[in-house]
Amino acid sequence: VEDITVGMQQRVEILKMLYRDNEILIFDEPTAVLTPQEIDELMEIMRNLAKEGKSILFISHKLNEIMAVADRCTVLRKGKYVGTIDTAKTNKQELSNMMVGRPVQLEVQKSPAKPGEAVLEVEHFSVPSKLHKKDAVHDVTFTARSGEILCIAGIDGNGQTELVYGLTGLEKPSGGTVKLCGHDITHAKIRERGKEMSHIPEDRHKHGLVLDYTLEKNMVLQRYWQPQFQHNGFIKADEVRKYSDHLIEQYDVRSGQGSVTIARSMSGGNQQKAIIAREIDKDPKLLVAVQPTRGLDVGAIEYIHRQIVAERDKGKAVLLVSLELDEVMNLSDRILVMYEGEIVGEFDPKTTTVQELGLYMAGARKQGKESK
Repeated sequence: VEDITVGMQQRVEILKMLYRDNEILIFDEPTAVLTPQEIDELMEIMRNLAKEGKSILFISHKLNEIMAVADRCTVLRKGKYVGTIDTAKTNKQELSNMMVGRPVQLEVQKSPAKPGEAVLEVEHFSVPSKLHKKDAVHDVTFTARSGEILCIAGIDGNGQTELVYGLTGLEKPSGGTVKLCGHDITHAKIRERGKEMSHIPEDRHKHGLVLDYTLEKNMVLQRYWQPQFQHNGFIKADEVRKYSDHLIEQYDVRSGQGSVTIARSMSGGNQQKAIIAREIDKDPKLLVAVQPTRGLDVGAIEYIHRQIVAERDKGKAVLLVSLELDEVMNLSDRILVMYEGEIVGEFDPKTTTVQELGLYMAGARKQGKESK
């Protein structure tokens, strides 16, 4: 099971629980990796289970789903009980205010994109699969430009992870080329790529943090060799602390002991904020953000979306990989859909619908031809 994607692991868990026929079912963020059609099916299953007399505890920060399926909703904030309300008598705005403690912008506020020159050029790119003989990414070609957010959407396990690994140097490609700012980086070392590229990884524990290091050490993981942080091979501890304190304050990273907190002891949301602070502060030409808001509350999501839009407005290219269709529709300027390792469609979020994207994500359609 450890070899399958996070999304597939999620489905195994859901199946296991339904199969056991238990009386009390606890769903903790069960829809994080499903298409709109699959989410609707899961909601229907939950409603039917409730009709059969099962008790369902549904933990979620997705307001649409809470409104669609829950009878009552209890809100927790910073570990404390805020209140319980009937969903029939409330709305998304009121719920989000309770969750965050202040009014929240549920829609991403952004001006139209002004795409500039190409920053990332990917041509006929293929990445091998660890599970199958065929490539996980097959003959993919696209360009990400400065001043735009290009989103790659798809159901988990359709090659997005391997594509990002290939682009960031975590996996060796089996074919094709990658150019960053005009330079061929197909086989470049990770440190070389890191000078112009930042990567917010999908798995924050495996690729984002050294969990047993302090927060301050994690903040300089990719920069400790720069003159600002070392002299003749010795780390300048005061500089590292100062830099870390600055990022913690700027990005509202909450931890028990500030810079000296061990990363493992922090909540997932704050670990994520720490990674985002580190990667955005590197001031990259290209920001690769994979599931940047996974597991975060509406307040943190609003903040991170604002940061990503701010990077775009500074003229950076943003490559967003997300399974959250609300995020895809709200944040991106252009959408590419991946299915079984190939790009099956390109869309403008202003003119497409979530349902149409869902059909392409499930492989029911391909651009140019209806697939059988």
